[in-house]
Amino acid sequence: MELKIIDQDFSVCKIKEFSPELLKDGFCFVGRTDEELSLVCAAKQVPEDALERDDGWKAFRIQGVLDFSLIGILSAISAVLAENKIGIFAVSTYNTDYILTKEENFPKAVECLKQAGYRFAAS
Repeated sequence: MELKIIDQDFSVCKIKEFSPELLKDGFCFVGRTDEELSLVCAAKQVPEDALERDDGWKAFRIQGVLDFSLIGILSAISAVLAENKIGIFAVSTYNTDYILTKEENFPKAVECLKQAGYRFAAS
């Protein structure tokens, strides 16, 4: 399976309201529940009025479009990282999955995944 590093610094935030301005960046993930409105975006794009933010995230994605019938892809990647004591923040889109780790763990995450047989696409 091929993974691709996203060359960007990310932040995970809790925000008051959603603005269409947030969609101008290449990566923006928004989640709303009955308890919160969350945002994952480039660190430089965090709204000034964010209620909370956690900076220092790096990301990679699973390359290609994943069919909904595929089972265990995210689970297998997260298991490799969990075995190596690396926490993740995962975001899924219609096409694929994105996995974020804290910046200080990212090189180790990439190395562990390579050792487990995952390939990383050239940037």
